[in-house]
Amino acid sequence: MEAVEMIRQQWSGTPKAGMILGTGLGGLTAQVEVDCRIPYGDIPHFPVSTAPSHAGQLVCGTLHGVKVVVMEGRFHYYEGYSLQQVTFPIRVMRALGADTLVVTSAVGGMNPLYQLADIIILEDHINLLPDNPLRGVNDDELGERFPDMSEPYSRDLVELARQTALDLSISAHKGVLVVVAGPNLETRAEYRMLRQMGADIVGMSTVPEIIVAKHAGMKTVAFSIVTDMCLPDAIEPADLNKIIAVAADGGAKLERVLAEFLRRW
Repeated sequence: MEAVEMIRQQWSGTPKAGMILGTGLGGLTAQVEVDCRIPYGDIPHFPVSTAPSHAGQLVCGTLHGVKVVVMEGRFHYYEGYSLQQVTFPIRVMRALGADTLVVTSAVGGMNPLYQLADIIILEDHINLLPDNPLRGVNDDELGERFPDMSEPYSRDLVELARQTALDLSISAHKGVLVVVAGPNLETRAEYRMLRQMGADIVGMSTVPEIIVAKHAGMKTVAFSIVTDMCLPDAIEPADLNKIIAVAADGGAKLERVLAEFLRRW
């Protein structure tokens, strides 16, 4: 794989985990003992991140004793990329040696018990994207044709994350994510529908990457930050600057949780 060969020219480490940092959550890379930073544009077949606040680089190094390869910024279906392009970096992480995927994202909160900047540890999801990253001819060397999704998020990692947040006295809920295509936000009626489906939060990412990680046999854990409240009877117009500011506030708490999570893991 050309992308792996290019990365190997700059970094010889074997990552234990691959990490994806979402909107406003790139600050975690400040804690990484960095061996190299590679702009996405330099990596063969990598898309280029166009979402606001996404740095668009791959950071390789060590985070609290764990070898990691970190995506500082991700790709989305709404940017015009296919889901195969969106999830290509997961294949690269797996080929580099990562057996675990840690994902973060910014989301809208539909559960009235949630507050802005709360951390949500995903325990399940609902996929409403109009495509699937595994659609097409299956490569049996990458994974089986029909990957099981009865445990999309590894229960032991979810429990470790929950206990870590509890011990740090940081509010963290377990919840269900529904993923939509975007880029527009939802109407009041759509929020009511999504909530009735059983979702606690709504976002435009994470699920495709989780599907491919499970296909590749990786363990997975995902954290979301509630950056805006999506309560149909009290909805306010979205403010991107406010969303990014709230993501940074929640991200500061999530950085503490992830740091201790990695130490314990």
